[in-house]
Amino acid sequence: MQAHINLNISESAVNIDINQTLAIIKRGADELLIEQELIEKLKAGKPLRIKAGFDPTAPDLHLGHTVLLSKLRQFQDLGHQVLFLIGDFTGMIGDPTGKSATRPPLTKEQVAENAQSYAEQVFKILDKDKTEIVFNSAWLNDLGAAGMLKLAASLTVARMLERDDFSKRFKSNQPIAIHEFMYPLLQGYDSVALKADVELGGTDQKFNLLMGRELQKQAGLSQQCVLTMPLLEGLDGVNKMSKSLGNYIGVAEAPEIIFAKLMSVSDVLMWRYIELLSFESLETIAQWKAQVAAGENPRNIKVRFAQEIVTRFHSRADAEKALEDFQTRAKGGVPDEVPEVRVDLDGASVGIAQLLKMAGLVESTSEAIRAIQQGGVKLDSEKVTDKNLQIQKNTTVIAQVGKRKFAKIELR
Repeated sequence: MQAHINLNISESAVNIDINQTLAIIKRGADELLIEQELIEKLKAGKPLRIKAGFDPTAPDLHLGHTVLLSKLRQFQDLGHQVLFLIGDFTGMIGDPTGKSATRPPLTKEQVAENAQSYAEQVFKILDKDKTEIVFNSAWLNDLGAAGMLKLAASLTVARMLERDDFSKRFKSNQPIAIHEFMYPLLQGYDSVALKADVELGGTDQKFNLLMGRELQKQAGLSQQCVLTMPLLEGLDGVNKMSKSLGNYIGVAEAPEIIFAKLMSVSDVLMWRYIELLSFESLETIAQWKAQVAAGENPRNIKVRFAQEIVTRFHSRADAEKALEDFQTRAKGGVPDEVPEVRVDLDGASVGIAQLLKMAGLVESTSEAIRAIQQGGVKLDSEKVTDKNLQIQKNTTVIAQVGKRKFAKIELR
């Protein structure tokens, strides 16, 4: 009788633990497929193999990437092993997801360089001891022509055209290269090779993630569960965060830049960022919302969140310094520490637009001219209104573009 009572208590404790684990896993997620299968995997009590793939198409990670990385870290904190897959093979094909045209492939050199950058950055979030970095060239290189043909026979063209982006391109008579059909098959085959228990990806990756389940089933393996995460909007609040769109916050950017960019987020978008990126408890976030509803300035919440993110990627001291720097700039002052730049001139003077470009404060002279016309350029705290202003050689000026970009420029 006593043994029976203890068994019930034990089962109850397991159920509570599973429920708590599921709550953590599902926090901020868009969809979990199939939940009951994941429950059974968790009940087995073994560390699960959690897979997420990254094509090294760009060398820098931004906060949009960290939505997925933070979820991987939560799995690690729950005792599971993360398989951080760098798609060095598939990166040379180019992921067609969400593209209206064939994406140009990367060279081996570009893939290697970007992969190295990824590896250096991900451990700002992931636990190195619970992370295995794998490259899919390790098994896809050995697949060979016969293996590729066998893999291609796994799915029909009709099934491929169920994928939204392929379907749209087909209906609008936009070209689809044959090799693009291979991409989801190869991503799915990665799950076979790695024997993944769970695969994570953005909502736009759902078709590819489910392909892993399909190919694992065909291979006689236990099928992976799929967890999709929302795509984080960029600073514009409209488009997905992307470096190419310039609406991103890079994890390797300077503390004061990260802080200022987060402070520029709208009060509405702020909550979206907090829900997807903050490690604060749901109870704390609910309390913040209640405080704002009761009249507290959303800026105060934004400051706490911005400091949390800067601390995560730099340090607490950097977060405090970034706040001081932001407050100084908000008052129209010049920060204590300004990057120093030396510009060597061929002539006796240089135009302001060209100078700002040479100092790295703008990407182009046209951008500089726009900033001047919009009243966003200052020299030695004085607003510049003349786009043709000439700055003389053998002088030193402090230039400011917008609220965040400063440089002490020595002209020689």
